[in-house]
Amino acid sequence: QVQLVESGGGLVQPGGSLRLSCAASGISDRINIMAWYRQSPGKERELVATINGFGSTYYADSVRFTISRDNAKNTVDLQMNSLKPEDTAVYYCNAIRLWGGTKYEYWGQGTQVTVSS
Repeated sequence: QVQLVESGGGLVQPGGSLRLSCAASGISDRINIMAWYRQSPGKERELVATINGFGSTYYADSVRFTISRDNAKNTVDLQMNSLKPEDTAVYYCNAIRLWGGTKYEYWGQGTQVTVSS
């Protein structure tokens, strides 16, 4: 059974930093794409950043964060700097595996990030 477990969320003051981590277990094949999404109260879940197995990244507009991954460990991190109150959200780890023409998608349970003074 594939599991994604996030860690690193919490309360931080505006301008501060947090580093989120996500570890995937129960999967022995290559994870093609790993990503971070977030969902604020009353809003739809939105993409923050993605990274593929070759290290190519994509960031949503105005994102001030850095995504990175360790293919050998099946982990993905999100370094968040200069945090603002509007970054407050539940952050979700996402993993996509492509195999035999089928897309397998997995989600973590989410980790709360609160930016407040």
